[in-house]
Amino acid sequence: MKNFKYILTSFLAVLLVFTCANEDDDTDFVNQIEAPKNVSALITVTQDNTGLVTITPLGEGAVSYKVNYGDDSELSEDLNPGQSTQHTYEEGVYNAIIVATGLNGKTTSVTQEVVVSFQAPQNLVVTIENDTTISKQVNIDADADFALSYEVDFGDGSDPIMTNFESPVSYQYADAGIYTITVTAFSAAIETTIYTEDFEVTAILQPVNAAPTQPARADADVISIYSGYYDNIAGTNYYPNWGQTTTYTELDINGDATIQYSNLNYQGIEYGETIDASTMEYLHIDVWTADAPNIQVFPISIATGEQQVTLDLVADQWNSFNIPLSDFTSQGLSMDDIHQFKFVGSGTVFIDNIYYYRQASGPTGPNLIVNGDFENGSSPWIIGVDDSTSAPVVTNSGNTYYSVNVTTAGNPYDVNVSQKLEIIQGNTYTLTFDAWSDVNRSIIAGIGLSADPWNNNTETVNITSSVSTYTLTLTATDFGATDARVIFDLGADVGEVNIDNVSLVVNNGNPDLVVNGDFENGSSPWIIGVDDSTSAPVVTNSGNTYYSVNVTTAGNPYDVNVSQKLEIIQGNTYTLTFDAWSDVNRSIIAGIGLSADPWNNNTETVNITSSVSTYTLTLTATDFGATDARIIFDLGAEVGEVNIDNVSLFVN
Repeated sequence: MKNFKYILTSFLAVLLVFTCANEDDDTDFVNQIEAPKNVSALITVTQDNTGLVTITPLGEGAVSYKVNYGDDSELSEDLNPGQSTQHTYEEGVYNAIIVATGLNGKTTSVTQEVVVSFQAPQNLVVTIENDTTISKQVNIDADADFALSYEVDFGDGSDPIMTNFESPVSYQYADAGIYTITVTAFSAAIETTIYTEDFEVTAILQPVNAAPTQPARADADVISIYSGYYDNIAGTNYYPNWGQTTTYTELDINGDATIQYSNLNYQGIEYGETIDASTMEYLHIDVWTADAPNIQVFPISIATGEQQVTLDLVADQWNSFNIPLSDFTSQGLSMDDIHQFKFVGSGTVFIDNIYYYRQASGPTGPNLIVNGDFENGSSPWIIGVDDSTSAPVVTNSGNTYYSVNVTTAGNPYDVNVSQKLEIIQGNTYTLTFDAWSDVNRSIIAGIGLSADPWNNNTETVNITSSVSTYTLTLTATDFGATDARVIFDLGADVGEVNIDNVSLVVNNGNPDLVVNGDFENGSSPWIIGVDDSTSAPVVTNSGNTYYSVNVTTAGNPYDVNVSQKLEIIQGNTYTLTFDAWSDVNRSIIAGIGLSADPWNNNTETVNITSSVSTYTLTLTATDFGATDARIIFDLGAEVGEVNIDNVSLFVN
């Protein structure tokens, strides 16, 4: 008999979103845990005309299951996650009920149809498609009469996968090509029904999504060669004739201009003017490839020539690098007369966001973090609050950062990195950091005490495989100490966590100008456009309230809008921070401006995704100001859902 590989949904029995709870007797958090989610069951039948069915409950956040078989028989015993129950049915159609129970006793029930037929499956219809966003992934769906489950053999030597009908199967191949895919439909009969197709699996050879959003940086802190986020050096030539065989194309990827170099051997960039990058600290570059194992980057000095760093690339994703300029200067390169840039490699690469930068001192004060870029190793980063420990760091492509792989989900604080520092009660702080993972997962970040009573202010942040910058605004309302700490609690989800470029600055008491920025008090004073009589649409999901709108028809950006009127003072510079996400990859417009003619404003286009991300914009009211100006979010130019939360606006 074949070995069947079942699709089992992994889950977390408990997700505790608080810090150091093992040192706190407060258990109110248990009541806040949601009932189990995504409850279903894998149902398979023995093909021997006996009607023996195996039911394996699935779900997230469940600690036990019980099955009502739907035929007036006794309920199953309590099942632990991963356990199955077997039951013998007469021929017929039954509605089994799966009841999942969470840690706090909350339950979720779902009904799942069980078809027991001693006829072979009939009218088998199979749909096989290449995924539009994941390279070399196929998505398979099947339907048949009298059938209960189906198995897919992907034709590449891997184990078959079995699932219920009406449950699609996805599988990613190692290589593109033509494969014989076999789908076998099962009922309770001995006889099966088989569908076979020779299917061409295709690779996605260019990025589907734009390069990661870049953080707001002051003009003095960045020298941009190629990026849509900063002012590039005027007159730069991205395809000078240096005798290379490389071909050059500029693409638009979700509204973001991106360089494509094909058939790469070497390729130069000729700056529009010689630059002095000696006061900068890093060279940033984003690279996507389907076939290049690495790429070498060479800044070129007039006086001292060129030096290179080799960057290893992971295929089919954006690779983001922050290369310390010391990697070049230690080889003798002068950074005060850089006039060219060169790439050496192979295959096809897509490149964006090439710029030199230095860490800003923060919106209004110095960075309180020591060794926030981990370039000096672990110290003074520790695990938990134990001063004798050292946080794990790694060095990759010349960049050192914190890195840990969480293999077993548990309490958030089971895996932690902290740095002790002074937090003053009543102060508001801006915490900024880069983070990424090998999966989509959440972490907890914030500030708090390093001893009982463990008071803190933290937020859950969703990170992805793309290096992204996250900005949190945190107030130490009810705590403060000379040995408080910055907190990253990472143990609740499995997957790698990488953290870099951490900064913490005091907002010097500057108040947040936004009222009800987290929408927890509903709509007010958020309005649609400039009409004070309207109320912005908000929703509440899992206890969190936020702005939400679904744009079904693309039109003018301002056709769909949410605003809040407030005073903007001409000449002031502001920091606008907000969380945003969608059900698709799309853009929105965000900024500040007038609420009446002549409608002067300062806005930026922001690309959002299905991951909740924090965006930070630095905006100057150069030629406008009014007591009834506004924060602007114009959303109508593209279709797709837009969700916005945790909006803040500070004067710099």
